[in-house]
Amino acid sequence: LDTMLGSLQSDLNKLGVATVAKGVCGACKKPIAGQVITAMGKTWHPEHFVCTHCQEEIGSRNFFERDGQPYCEKDYHNLFSPRCYYCNGPILDKVVTALDRTWHPEHFFCAQCGAFFGPEGFHEKDGKAYCRKDYFDMFAPKCGGCGRAILENYISALNTLWHPECFVCRECFTPFINGSFFEHDGQPYCEVHYHERRGSLCSGCQKPITGRCITAMGKKFHPEHFVCAFCLKQLNKGTFKEQNDKPYCQNCFLKLFC
Repeated sequence: LDTMLGSLQSDLNKLGVATVAKGVCGACKKPIAGQVITAMGKTWHPEHFVCTHCQEEIGSRNFFERDGQPYCEKDYHNLFSPRCYYCNGPILDKVVTALDRTWHPEHFFCAQCGAFFGPEGFHEKDGKAYCRKDYFDMFAPKCGGCGRAILENYISALNTLWHPECFVCRECFTPFINGSFFEHDGQPYCEVHYHERRGSLCSGCQKPITGRCITAMGKKFHPEHFVCAFCLKQLNKGTFKEQNDKPYCQNCFLKLFC
């Protein structure tokens, strides 16, 4: 073809028709007498303006330049565009950069529920992104009272963590004054319900027994509260009579029931 073009140019010159080269091809470095492509600041024979990677003619198609070399759109994206960590496909338009990786926007979502991230953003754990709800549900410490995630303030007691509003008596749900509480089976109680659970409430006054104790009729009493149900005289464990689940001194028992 080059020989034919050269002969044609020579014949035209002999006939007095001036021919001027349209430029020098950026690939073969020879003059261009016919169709010409202008790109990247150079001129090219159409058949020589090809993709550096696949060698197919680019023609009028879109192309990209890298290091002074032309690439067709497909090869450029496959070779040089950032890859999505989720699908490994090239990212052609918008890109999300997170966790030291790149993602298609539609492929960056919560690793647990699949929801897209809102204005609150995301939380990272072991290289994965999670929405706020799933992150705290899965990884935040759990309250010893309600079992839900602890997001902010907490109380540390009984080898676990608690929401401040959940650290209350497990029986009456009353907050502890000055943080003072009693433990039974790993749970916090106020003094009254602690002794109730342990069976150490006085059956007479319903207050905790912390010192001497009398056990009678399957119950416990402060010594001063174990009294005759009729005359209210203080009794000793071995010197009383029982009637209708009540204790009586010997004299009252004889008067009332004999």
